[in-house]
Amino acid sequence: MDHDYKTDDPDLIAQAIFTVNKHAKTAPDSRALYDLKKAAIEKLILEKKARKIGLQFSRNPGLSQQRSDLLIECGRYQFHIPPQKSDFQELPHLGKLSDHVRNPKTRMSLKEAKLTLQAYTGHKVTRPNEHRQPAKYQKPVFKRLGE
Repeated sequence: MDHDYKTDDPDLIAQAIFTVNKHAKTAPDSRALYDLKKAAIEKLILEKKARKIGLQFSRNPGLSQQRSDLLIECGRYQFHIPPQKSDFQELPHLGKLSDHVRNPKTRMSLKEAKLTLQAYTGHKVTRPNEHRQPAKYQKPVFKRLGE
C-alpha cells in the first residue's frame, strides 16, 4: 500500500496533526504521537505555513500550579505545543484558553494521519519496545529457609 501523500498542502497537514493530537490524548503511550505532532508543527513554522500566536495558560498544568503553552495557528486550525524560552520574551501572553475557539471537525484515520505526517517530516513513529528482544524465561531458583 504505497500512497503518495500530499505534503505540500498545509491544511491537509493541519488535519493530520489534529487527528494525531486527538488520538494522543487517549493513547496509553502517547509520546511518539506527540513527538510526531511537534515535528510537523516545527516544520510548518520553519516553512512559514504556520505561525506562533502567543502563550496561553495550560488547562492541564501537571504538577506545577500554572504552566503556559505556545499557541500555533495553521490555516483554520490551532494547536498547542510546549514553549521555548525565547517564546516568553518574543510573544504576548494571551491568558486563559477560550472555550469559544474550536478546530474544525475532520475525518481522517489515525493511520492516514500518521503516514501523512511521517511523509511530511521524515519522522518515523515506532511502537514502544518494538526493537527490544522478548525476555527469556528464567526458571525460579528455590532456596531453603536460612540459606
